[in-house]
Amino acid sequence: MDTSNLINHIEALIFASEKPLTALDMIDLINNAFGLMDDRIALDQVETSIEGIREKYASEFYPFELRESGGGWQFLTKRAYHQTIAQLNGDKFLKRLSTAALETLAIIAYKQPITKSEIEAIRGVSSDYSIQKLLDKELIVITGRNESTPGKPLVYATSRHFMDYFGLNSPDQLPKIDDIIASQLVEPTLVQAQHFEVEPGDDLVVTEEGQLVGKPEPMHPEEAGESPQEPAS
Repeated sequence: MDTSNLINHIEALIFASEKPLTALDMIDLINNAFGLMDDRIALDQVETSIEGIREKYASEFYPFELRESGGGWQFLTKRAYHQTIAQLNGDKFLKRLSTAALETLAIIAYKQPITKSEIEAIRGVSSDYSIQKLLDKELIVITGRNESTPGKPLVYATSRHFMDYFGLNSPDQLPKIDDIIASQLVEPTLVQAQHFEVEPGDDLVVTEEGQLVGKPEPMHPEEAGESPQEPAS
């Protein structure tokens, strides 16, 4: 099969697939479709074709692009059009998840593989309902049992559907915890030091701009709105 024809078939497969396709998936599908035995499609041919398709849709002419996401290749709309697309779907998918379910999903994503008791130790509350919801939505999967723990509890991890939804190829691409915390830190306000002596019991004065200026100067009675006292006779 010549390259131009192969590109067309790969484009059609990616476009029609409900899930991301790997290069090996495409090889099997195309070879099976044409019954190729003597002239089977090779991995390097598919990878070259994928690169050509990727470069083609990188042009500003197209509102979507070919990206490796969720463990395979798929067509995704470009970032410039996300706000428009959101009018159709919005974030209704995540809105169906409660705060508890989102917390549980975050713990599993960053601590996987992890057992239910380990999740509950972090959250401090029962997580049975949240875990079941995440299983129902296929955002997490059961990967086995922890053989080293009494009772051999089930072990949970994020699913391929989770990776696909969030545009990740592996858990390693999750934002680093340190980066998330750093982005939420507030830089301290720098103030110019003022040197003055303060006696115990003195009141300090702060300006409207928040600057510490020291103890107040004694006010003249007339400035304080009081009548000057007559000297005692």
